[in-house]
Amino acid sequence: MWERLTGQGKVRAPEFPPGLAWFNTERPLTLAELRGKVVLLDFWTYC
Repeated sequence: MWERLTGQGKVRAPEFPPGLAWFNTERPLTLAELRGKVVLLDFWTYC
């Protein structure tokens, strides 16, 4: 699997759009502030 992914090149993540609702922070975050940090993404749904 790794060999298959390495040929794809790098893709930049887009900046967060303005006006998002943030939890547990006093102000909106930027991708630059998160660079080099561990970020946990929790995707869930009501099924």
